[in-house]
Amino acid sequence: MANTYSQIYIQTVFAVKGRQSLIQPKWEAPLYKYITGIVSGQNQKLIAINGMPDHIHLLISMNTSMTIADLVSEIKT
Repeated sequence: MANTYSQIYIQTVFAVKGRQSLIQPKWEAPLYKYITGIVSGQNQKLIAINGMPDHIHLLISMNTSMTIADLVSEIKT
């Protein structure tokens, strides 16, 4: 269809295996920058990233050029 617009927001949560508190404060900033680079490299927009020592939350604005499964797979890899 002409002039069709799609906007998809997804929230993903990545938990550390066994929910162990392994994400130390000194690793948070570099880890968040690394994940931001992966999302940006896939032509998606990271709206927010935050987390706790045992998990990370991402809010991503996705375009239709990629599936959610493929994006999550890229981030987890």
